[in-house]
Amino acid sequence: MPRLVKSGEDPYQTLVITIISQNTADTNTERAFKSLSDKFSITPKTLATAKISDIEECIRIAGLYQAKAKAIYTASNTILTRFGGTLTPILSLSTEEARRTLMDMPGVGPKTADVVLLFSAGKPTIPVDTHVNRVSRRLGLAPTNGGYEEVRLSLQQYFEPKDYLLVHMLLIAHGRKTCKAPKPLCTKCLVNTYCPSNGSVN
Repeated sequence: MPRLVKSGEDPYQTLVITIISQNTADTNTERAFKSLSDKFSITPKTLATAKISDIEECIRIAGLYQAKAKAIYTASNTILTRFGGTLTPILSLSTEEARRTLMDMPGVGPKTADVVLLFSAGKPTIPVDTHVNRVSRRLGLAPTNGGYEEVRLSLQQYFEPKDYLLVHMLLIAHGRKTCKAPKPLCTKCLVNTYCPSNGSVN
């Protein structure tokens, strides 16, 4: 989860940041977003009328910049032309309807949609990034061979919706500090006695 994403932030800004962050380190995400926001106002109208080449140049450091610039441009146009330049109509839908609508936009996958819904709209969903995916599988909270949806839905069965944001953040923190890939620090893990993978992960 990019450090720039904060609970309660503008949903469109969250969408743009999350698109930029795909397969990108936090530092480069932050540099790319700063470059973009220095040149443009981060609004659907502004980025829908920008040149894709200008967006590309701003976010080049984030990698995959051509695909990401196209995704930002296309999503911005969709939001502008179909939803009046705001994500509010989408976020007022049920969680699953809002997810489907966001994911209809090219370049917006389930994780990006879930980040927007959880952080900016308080919707009951758990985004599954690499840390959440790894830790939840090792702890036995999700099927070992399940895909994104299987992991998300499995996690959501174990926790109350009011705790989804906290669960998401704790799993990420645990993955970054202790349950690392490829060498988890099992001897330092506070939940190692409950973990079915304790000591068996290389």
